[in-house]
Amino acid sequence: MDYMEHAVSLANLALGHASPNPAVGAVIVRGITVVGEGYTQPPGSNHAEVVALQEAGERASGATMYVTLEPCSYQGRTPPCTQAIIAAGIAEVHIAMIDPNPRASGRGKSELEAAGIRTVLGEHMAEARELNEAYIKFMEKGLPFVTAKFAMSLDGKIATKTGDSKWISGEESRRYVHLLRYQMDAIMVGVDTIIADDPQLTARAGREGGQAEKQPLRVVVDSKGRTPPTARVLQLPGKTLIAVTEGAEPAKVRALTEAGAEVLELPSKDQLVDLKELLRVLGEREITSVMVEGGAGVFGSLSEHRLVDKFIAFIAPIIIGGQAAKNPVEGKGVEKVAQAMILNRVKVEKLGDDIVISGYPEK
Repeated sequence: MDYMEHAVSLANLALGHASPNPAVGAVIVRGITVVGEGYTQPPGSNHAEVVALQEAGERASGATMYVTLEPCSYQGRTPPCTQAIIAAGIAEVHIAMIDPNPRASGRGKSELEAAGIRTVLGEHMAEARELNEAYIKFMEKGLPFVTAKFAMSLDGKIATKTGDSKWISGEESRRYVHLLRYQMDAIMVGVDTIIADDPQLTARAGREGGQAEKQPLRVVVDSKGRTPPTARVLQLPGKTLIAVTEGAEPAKVRALTEAGAEVLELPSKDQLVDLKELLRVLGEREITSVMVEGGAGVFGSLSEHRLVDKFIAFIAPIIIGGQAAKNPVEGKGVEKVAQAMILNRVKVEKLGDDIVISGYPEK
């Protein structure tokens, strides 16, 4: 067994409930036998290392630990994991990556080594970094990691000329989107998407499609306060934040507040919500990840200002056609192909009949 690979798979189970903490997996091995394993519990609860140590008990003495992120060495909501590892008598610790948190970076590894514990760094580092890409950006810049997600036809349309978009992607793709939503701290859309589609923007769990226990914050970019107070995003479990500018009518703001929304007034840029400022405010609230699901205007603005960290496109094997049919990204666009945004670390996967392409834009 590849023990670090197993630790990475465990860390994946923490996505969706660990934030703003990192999603971490830990495996304890004695000889060739796994004697303990665990992953990060919700904030204030045990970290992965402690969960694994509790399962291992006395068998941890002299054993080897594999952990996807450097163990913490400081008192936060919970005691330092390094002290628990030392006290348990762990002989060797394999660490996938150093913690980017300035309070911890390198200190945990050094503390373990000072206690006579051998450390090994770097196994499955790329996978560990991708798993915690939102945490890494948040630690380095104090801003959420922004993922732009859309589904389109083979000819690049996200809706017909009448605005119909149900359903472009297949069932397997839609189930995957709900998993992505569950893993995010927030879902963002523009007000035109709310008016046109009245989406729920919730994470649904299982084949039955019931609401997941944890729901991401729903964020609506709505410069003038045009969101209908009857919109479904205001009627469902979870919280909704509507970002407006000073141009929003007080009566509309009042109606949205009475409907249960938090209305946040932000500076305007070209009479629209300043998206950089919105992301800064979300970062202050410890929102580490945002998935943007539309519309084309929001995608265009985010792209032009280089605010997207990752794109995920679901491409369905259908042809919609029509000059008036909607495209996924609007805005000013570039004049030459050479100026187009380039994606790196591109992945191509198949979900049912759909093709999923993801990548990271050059900054």
